[in-house]
Amino acid sequence: MPPFSTQLIVDEHLHGVRVDSFLVRHFRNYTSFRIQRMVHARQVCVDGVPVAIGHRVLTGQEVSVRLVEPPDKLLEPEPLPLDVIFEDPWILVVNKPAGQIAHPVSKHQTGTLANAVQHHLDQYTSHKGLLRPGIVHRLDRETSGVIVLTKDYRSHRELSIQFQQKQISKTYLALAAGIVTADHQTVDLPIGRVPGGEGILMSAKPNARDAKPAITEFAVLERFQSATLVRAIPHTGRSHQIRVHLAELGHPLVGERFYTEFGTIKSTDDQNAIQSNSHTLGRHALHAESIKFQHPILRQPLEFQAPLPADIEAAIGQQRLAKSTSP
Repeated sequence: MPPFSTQLIVDEHLHGVRVDSFLVRHFRNYTSFRIQRMVHARQVCVDGVPVAIGHRVLTGQEVSVRLVEPPDKLLEPEPLPLDVIFEDPWILVVNKPAGQIAHPVSKHQTGTLANAVQHHLDQYTSHKGLLRPGIVHRLDRETSGVIVLTKDYRSHRELSIQFQQKQISKTYLALAAGIVTADHQTVDLPIGRVPGGEGILMSAKPNARDAKPAITEFAVLERFQSATLVRAIPHTGRSHQIRVHLAELGHPLVGERFYTEFGTIKSTDDQNAIQSNSHTLGRHALHAESIKFQHPILRQPLEFQAPLPADIEAAIGQQRLAKSTSP
């Protein structure tokens, strides 16, 4: 198979960057070293003229490249199940299952959503690795629901800006322990890392490390005997935000492993008990219900929803049954 060749036009925000940096942004499965080798081999031209490493590109110029070498930081493509809600040439919206990590991290280098999407993208290109999943936001491993990924550099940049400027709105469905009395309430408590705790644990206590503003709006949808179904609208994007804020209210998620009433951290024994108890969900009851944003290229408003998964539906059904049969 001959090398892949293409032409790219320099956008205004990349005016003045080095040609190798420009190409690394567009071909994210390639390291700078691999791109630089191809520049040295005169496989990269700007407006039809071969250039050297130090060449800086200007707005509106055409950069052509022959990828004579394969990508050298390719995600391992895996043919895993992928519940696609929407797809076009620029973005991919999927319903992530509970138990799946969004992208490779530490010892989890396979089985992630990104590995599944890499395989999916490879089916649409002549050469593997031409497209790389762009992760612009994340869901906790145990959280199910809607998540958006990008296929190209420009879409990734534009959606990242929307997130930074708080132009994207999301809703979550949560089954909280106990009876939440207020129909509507807003929690405005900064969130940071637990002092001296595991790196992943967060806290809304005054002694939290590197705390940043965090605001979550909650609305009660249905009350049961021992739990409450709520819709959560996060106005910021802190790690574990909904989980921590609900715990601070005294209503941690059903199946929550780490956070208990009023924001304390469960002991190791309690965490293990949650995992081994066959009467629980086996994960926390949190689902990313919807996301609303502007298309990064077409600029049209979009909104997508992911239906509740069977395990949370079953948990809600059990709560309704218990309520209906109570004396």
